[in-house]
Amino acid sequence: MGEKRHYLPLLLCLSGLVHSSAAILFWSAVVETDYVKNNNETVNKLCECGVFGRNSPVLRASGIVTLPKGDPKGCGPDDVYNRNFSFPPWIALVKRGNCTFSDKINAAKRQGAAGVVVYNVDGSGNSTTHMAHSDANGIVAIMIGNFQGMEIFRLVKNGTEVKMVVDVGSPHGDYMDTYWLYILSIAFFIVTAAAIAYFGFISANRLYRMNRERRQEKRLKSEAKKAIGRLPLRTLKRSDEETTSDTDMCAVCIESYKAGDVVTVLTCNHIFHKDCIEPWLLDKRTCPMCKCDIMKALGFEEETKESMPTESPQEVTVVTVTGGDAVYEVPLTDPASLNAESQQHYYDNTVFQGDSEAARG
Repeated sequence: MGEKRHYLPLLLCLSGLVHSSAAILFWSAVVETDYVKNNNETVNKLCECGVFGRNSPVLRASGIVTLPKGDPKGCGPDDVYNRNFSFPPWIALVKRGNCTFSDKINAAKRQGAAGVVVYNVDGSGNSTTHMAHSDANGIVAIMIGNFQGMEIFRLVKNGTEVKMVVDVGSPHGDYMDTYWLYILSIAFFIVTAAAIAYFGFISANRLYRMNRERRQEKRLKSEAKKAIGRLPLRTLKRSDEETTSDTDMCAVCIESYKAGDVVTVLTCNHIFHKDCIEPWLLDKRTCPMCKCDIMKALGFEEETKESMPTESPQEVTVVTVTGGDAVYEVPLTDPASLNAESQQHYYDNTVFQGDSEAARG
């Protein structure tokens, strides 16, 4: 019992969260009774056989069981009990029927009862219901079965003092609410499983692509090493033009060439320090100055990546020429791609086109 009370604040918090919904959660009550028989034998009975009312605080209550003066159903606006004080604490035992649960509970509360125990009607056995009493708040109210209630009623009617303790039991849900809780739980697990599967698929796909790109990059670097190995090397001398000119310098490290430097000559005839250009070519595979692809120049075929477009659009430099009120855009092709003498330009203005043809003629 002590362990159950230890978790009571958390359970009460959960109960408050669902209080606004239609009977998602209700609480059973532990009922303990003590009385002494005529032969001085003490009898103690304990069972989790009660149900807290919908509007009852889910708290512990204890006291001496007290019956209504006349009608066991405890209805009426007048004093229903022979007690008008709350000490020693007492608990009202009333039978279901004739008036609302709120009327029964308020009649006992008005005279200082610590709690109200309603037992079910005759013929109902030990069944109970989750009674509603929205007009009677602030007092512990539970329902118990008819058999148990009649047993306590007879003891008290015969003059036996019965002490009762009402304690908090366990949370429960009725059939329909439990059904919906199952549905919501299943839906939650389905959505959670789908989300986990989705993120697992995304992660696996990303890992696969990363591994594929890593393998492709490794293969390209291997091919680049072979290409670099085929590039000619030179050891610069004092008489070489590169060592005597102040304008010639390595485009990678931006340092002038000196006699004794080992340089690599690319397929485009640009030279760079061997130690500078080799890491560059492993990563870029193109000349730092003219972007010449050494892999293609040396006959190494690259596999096109699936995630990249097969052909990149050709870069075109556009020069805008203004003449009078007209504006003319002249595309300039890459001078390295075609012989300048064989290039043919087309202009939006026929005057430029005629001048160009006359110059060629």
